[in-house]
Amino acid sequence: MHSLVASLPGFSFVRTRWPGLLLAALLAAMAALLAQWNPMVQMGLSAMTLAIALGMLVGNTAFPAMADRAGAGVDFARSVLLRAGIVLYGFRISLHDIGAVGWPGLLIGMAMVALTFGIAVHVGTRWLGLDRQTAALIGAGSAICGAAAVMATQPVVRGEEHKVSIAVATVVVFGTLSMVLYPLVFPYLGLSEHAFGLFAGSTIHEVAQVVAVGETVGPAAANAAVVEKMLRVMMLAPFLMWLSFQSAASMKGATSLKACCKQVRIPWFAVLFIVVSAVHSLDVLPHALVAALVQLDTLLLATAMAAMGLRTSAVSLRRAGVQPLKLGALLFVFLTVGGYFVNALVLSMF
Repeated sequence: MHSLVASLPGFSFVRTRWPGLLLAALLAAMAALLAQWNPMVQMGLSAMTLAIALGMLVGNTAFPAMADRAGAGVDFARSVLLRAGIVLYGFRISLHDIGAVGWPGLLIGMAMVALTFGIAVHVGTRWLGLDRQTAALIGAGSAICGAAAVMATQPVVRGEEHKVSIAVATVVVFGTLSMVLYPLVFPYLGLSEHAFGLFAGSTIHEVAQVVAVGETVGPAAANAAVVEKMLRVMMLAPFLMWLSFQSAASMKGATSLKACCKQVRIPWFAVLFIVVSAVHSLDVLPHALVAALVQLDTLLLATAMAAMGLRTSAVSLRRAGVQPLKLGALLFVFLTVGGYFVNALVLSMF
């Protein structure tokens, strides 16, 4: 009987992957519960961020002893489940969100994404001596939507797990600092709640951190901040398509447009992300189903983050040094100071 079951299609696939998948899913579930704890809510720590922290904790203690058995499932979680999670992330946003903040919000979002990522790659590689993968991951997380953007960018730039963890760490450190700083300086910025919401949504790293800051200031700030942040999230897919083309164009032998196109690795999960966002915009699915899919998406992304944490060793993080944190700090200064002036310039045009 056992030999009959073992011969069934897919049995080997399930048998080799369930231990690692179960481990990563359990860590994700723990992270989701911790994310609902009031101190974590106040700090703006999402389930994804907590999942990679728990994964790193287990990955540097108990996981090495079980890596031979659980490794295949962990690797499946940090690749396939990651892409599935990015696709379902589209149910969190709507193409109609653009209308809520208008052209100023759209221009601000585009400017901040482009400038932040450009500064990250240029300064990170030329001034701080970082490799392009690390600089791109930190730049994507700072420019777009924190940990989710880091994870989505990883397969495009072929980033290693410890580089992903480094990038997520910068999001946690400086995003948390933003949550403390922004409400304190709001009274001195001379901005209305709506304008402050645009500023916060266009410059703070994580969605959860944006929500926390906006709600601290007021409902008008919260609404504008969330919509502006969603605009940045919507830029993830075209950003990945552009990044994929850039990566192909920089490869040796890609001397023509035709050659570049042949080497482009199309991130189909990014295309599907746009499709899902468009479907969500049509409002044809029951709200209860969409809510369930969002919950599933949180679990998938948290599972992928936990898996990345499990594959990240403290040795590799120590080897990275302080340069990534320097880049994160520089981007934080640009987001807060430069972002304020970018917001003021664009709003003055309308």
